[in-house]
Amino acid sequence: MHPTQHRRPYRYYDLVMAAFVCVLLCSNLIGAAKAAQVELPVLGPVIFSGGVLFFPISYIFGDILTEVYGYGRDRRVVWAGFAALAFASFMAWAVLALPPAPDDFNRGYQVHLEGVFGNTWRIVLGSMIAFWCGSFANSYVLARMKVATEGRWLWSRTIGSTLVGEAVDSGLFYFIAFWGIWPDGQVMQVALAQYVLKTSWEVVMTPVTYRVVHFLKRREQEDWYDRHTDFNPFRLKV
Repeated sequence: MHPTQHRRPYRYYDLVMAAFVCVLLCSNLIGAAKAAQVELPVLGPVIFSGGVLFFPISYIFGDILTEVYGYGRDRRVVWAGFAALAFASFMAWAVLALPPAPDDFNRGYQVHLEGVFGNTWRIVLGSMIAFWCGSFANSYVLARMKVATEGRWLWSRTIGSTLVGEAVDSGLFYFIAFWGIWPDGQVMQVALAQYVLKTSWEVVMTPVTYRVVHFLKRREQEDWYDRHTDFNPFRLKV
């Protein structure tokens, strides 16, 4: 493809970016601290974070972005998501640090806010590092596999890249956030359960991913191959 195609406008790229950042923020802020338990076949009772039901959708968006627009454009979206997480964490800290008004409602409301948004620094740090590393691992693997397979077997790229990205994400987050706080066995058990649930989402959503990818490729007239891409994650230029 001609280099100028990097700079041509796309009809849906900004919308996919906005959806990615929205899912990322909501899955980290709404329900992330709630531990739920369900009974699963073979596995039995499984405890997981409420946010895990929705966080894997951000990886599906990452697959779609890399598959259609290339690693370089997905890299910009990952940095946008990282900046949004950083700002949300700072805003939560600043709002909680403000003293509440001296009435019963606001004193009670402060307690509820602290319960929802008062994450420890290890959880916040683990979440941001895990997201950044996992997202880039996911995008890199998919981009490399697309070139290696010459664009065939999309399912192998979406599932394969998620297996790698989610392994990095789950491993980093739970070990940074809870190692030395929870029993060692529990950390590994919960991390494994989250990994299985997240990757299972990717498999279940594969037909939807196919439809969205094919729609975007057709409407955008784009199907990017990262044959000469600089994969430096700190480079923002496409």
